Amino acid sequence: MKEPINFLSKFDLFSEQWAPKVIAEMNDYQFKLVKIKGDFVWHEHEDTDEVFIVIEGSMGIEFKDRSVELSSGDMIVVGKGEQHRPFAGEECKILLVEPRGVLNTGNTGGEMTAENDIWI
Repeated sequence: MKEPINFLSKFDLFSEQWAPKVIAEMNDYQFKLVKIKGDFVWHEHEDTDEVFIVIEGSMGIEFKDRSVELSSGDMIVVGKGEQHRPFAGEECKILLVEPRGVLNTGNTGGEMTAENDIWI
């Protein structure tokens, strides 16, 4: 990809919550934008770490032993196999970095599982 990608203009292209959209790939990793609000499901990714970068707003992530708060400009790496549950009181815009093919709900599945590999 030879053209710059503007996160905010990409966020304007969709309104769904909890439905990551791919904006770029590097090697086997995808960069995904997602809007979140409310509570997500407890899940883990058995085979990979996952990166959350808050672009706009604030969110939290519950872990079995703690909870962390993230605001615009913050990043966290959730370790492989670590159970977690993201949440946000108001809409929060996030950049996720994870390997191609990773489902948003991990092995938990259910109605919050988003279609994978959707590009915008």
